[in-house]
Amino acid sequence: MEILRFDRAEKAIERFGSVSATASPIAAGTGSVHVTYLAIEPTGTIGSHPAPVTQLFLVIAGEGWVAGPDGRRIHVSAGDGVRSEPGEEHASGTSTGLTALALEGASFDLFTPDAP
Repeated sequence: MEILRFDRAEKAIERFGSVSATASPIAAGTGSVHVTYLAIEPTGTIGSHPAPVTQLFLVIAGEGWVAGPDGRRIHVSAGDGVRSEPGEEHASGTSTGLTALALEGASFDLFTPDAP
C-alpha cells in the first residue's frame, strides 16, 4: 500500500482563458489514460476547449457548472459526473469552489447505477 497526497495544486491552468484553477497529475496508465486532480477556486473557470480524448469530469467536492459546445451552463455538485467525447468543446467553473477528478483515456464504458 502507498499513501499519497493528490491535492497538491502543482500547476496553474492558464490555457483557454482559465482563471484560478490548478491541476495535479495523479496517475497515468497504458496508452492515453490519465487521472488528474482539478481545483477551481471561487469565481474560477477552466475555459472552453476541446477534449483531447474521452474525459470523465467527476465532481468530488463543492459545486459549480459545466458547459458543452452550446455554452449553456448546467449546475453540477459533488457526486455528479460529466463525460466529454474527443473533440467536444467543454468548460467548467464555480462561484463557491469546486474540486474534481478528470479521468482521460481512449474510451470509457459508463455503468448504470444499481436500483435501490
